[in-house]
Amino acid sequence: MRAVTVTKGEFRVEELPEPIPGPGQLVIDVLRCGICGSDLHARTHCDELADMAAATGYQHFMRSDQKVVLGHEFSGEVVDYGAGTRRRWKPGTPVVALPILRGGRVPHLTGLSASAPGGYAEQTVVQESMTFAIPNGLSAEHAALTEPMAVGWHAVRKGRVGKGQTAFVIGCGPIGLAVITMLKASGVRLVIASDFSPRRRELAAACGADVVVDPGVDSPWTASPKKARITGASDILNLGFDAMEKLRRIPNIPWWYVFRAAHSFNQGPAGPVIFECVGVPGILDQLLTAAPPMSRIVVVGVCMESDRIHPATAINKEIELRFVLGYDPGEFRDTLHMIADGKVDPTPLITGTVGLDGVDAAYTTLASPDHHAKILIDPRSASTTP
Repeated sequence: MRAVTVTKGEFRVEELPEPIPGPGQLVIDVLRCGICGSDLHARTHCDELADMAAATGYQHFMRSDQKVVLGHEFSGEVVDYGAGTRRRWKPGTPVVALPILRGGRVPHLTGLSASAPGGYAEQTVVQESMTFAIPNGLSAEHAALTEPMAVGWHAVRKGRVGKGQTAFVIGCGPIGLAVITMLKASGVRLVIASDFSPRRRELAAACGADVVVDPGVDSPWTASPKKARITGASDILNLGFDAMEKLRRIPNIPWWYVFRAAHSFNQGPAGPVIFECVGVPGILDQLLTAAPPMSRIVVVGVCMESDRIHPATAINKEIELRFVLGYDPGEFRDTLHMIADGKVDPTPLITGTVGLDGVDAAYTTLASPDHHAKILIDPRSASTTP
């Protein structure tokens, strides 16, 4: 079969043996595979990523001197099964799968491990237990976006945004766009998106952002049409005074019970929820400095370098930092069905398609934010430019 391999950052289109499924696995014909920001990082920074993965207990991340087939955002059709499978679907059934394989008790990240070749190929191997039939005649293009949209859905769930809260999305690359889409799908009424790129701002609006800001011209924090109750530390202190003055006017009711009830139900004054989708050094400290008090910052962007923050700033504002990664199988399945049921439309994210011979050109194009968001690979296409 034809596949794109990468070694020491260089792509090659090669003829490789057709994959053989192991126990509990099946082979699929790849119909579409998305190029992810993680793929761009892995091409040039995989040794650093592998060191970080090893430090957290995963020893099998790709290394630069290995030959690897990238690609973990894919859709396909069932071809054949390995031993120990239930053969749940007939050959030709359209499916998507979580990009992870397991041999015995050893997991491998599909497309990010030399032991689990990914979707930049005519065929790939998936785990039967992690595979889902594509419902409702959903297109291969939209089904391939299940994985990145599931990342957005996981981030939104972890953000615990109330429908009446303001959500800020800082950075409108593919994951920022997925977060915007999922925020609107979950019913959040006010989403403010910020990006320097005119093209990404255009896509953010297409994904449903209510306010779109060029941070080089305007501040996202003052762009909200809804006036914030808390803009500084003095507002927090005054809320305490105001609450106590009102509660002390009520006779024969222990005022502290009100506070205990608020604590029990996690109620009380709160700031916005901010999704950091940039992932460059310095952005976290900028957000801690600029964000309103009592904000929750959900870190979705992956910063590849050491960074510095001023913890006292976060402490004085009582800002919560929450880091997120990936999704679970339930979130993946629910995302697939949200797309298939029409509750989520990933169309604005798809900005180009190439064949295997166009992967190198696609990477070059994706180095700039001014044209494309998500480029898909069609392994049977002859297109060399997105």
